[in-house]
Amino acid sequence: MLDLQVIDDPAAATVALEPVRSRLLSELVEPASAATLATRVGLARQKVNYHLHALEAHKLVRLAEERKWGGLTERLLVATASSYVVSPGALGPVAPDPARGMDRLSASYLVALAARAVREVGGLLRKSEELNKRLATLSIDTEVRFRSAEDRAAFSNELTAAVAALVSRYHDESASGGRRHRLIIGAYPTPGQTKEKETTQTKAKETT
Repeated sequence: MLDLQVIDDPAAATVALEPVRSRLLSELVEPASAATLATRVGLARQKVNYHLHALEAHKLVRLAEERKWGGLTERLLVATASSYVVSPGALGPVAPDPARGMDRLSASYLVALAARAVREVGGLLRKSEELNKRLATLSIDTEVRFRSAEDRAAFSNELTAAVAALVSRYHDESASGGRRHRLIIGAYPTPGQTKEKETTQTKAKETT
């Protein structure tokens, strides 16, 4: 089972996003039969089989094993991945594209960059799996709490200068056999910080 599968086929995305089928995918982290799933999700086995056939047709689940019970054969299916993400490529021409002249300081541009990363890395990941090779990537994920907007601006300027210096040091346009890598750096307010700020302000009022 893959850790993550990127879905770029519109039909497969439609199947995976259907609520019942999404629930079945979550239940199939371990192999299970239609009868077992029917009991878990509270649906008739025939209905579960209908959804499983759709998932299997789009390669979102696969056969894990078959068991013989008298004259019957029980099929146990398992999800192809532990989690899924729909690639923006599944949206076709309306998918976000940072090359469309967006404001580079806007949140829309950051979302478009993230969407492009999902689309491109998803395609590279699929090829690496087909070739049974590891895809070389680098990820950094952290949080920084700025005292003020001025500090945030200063941080942005220093980060830009540092990245420019590193790129200048390591980029070699004429390197024989060299391979380009795309570097993306983004920042946005941590979700939930507004509630945190309101709570802090409330506590401050209570103590005064």
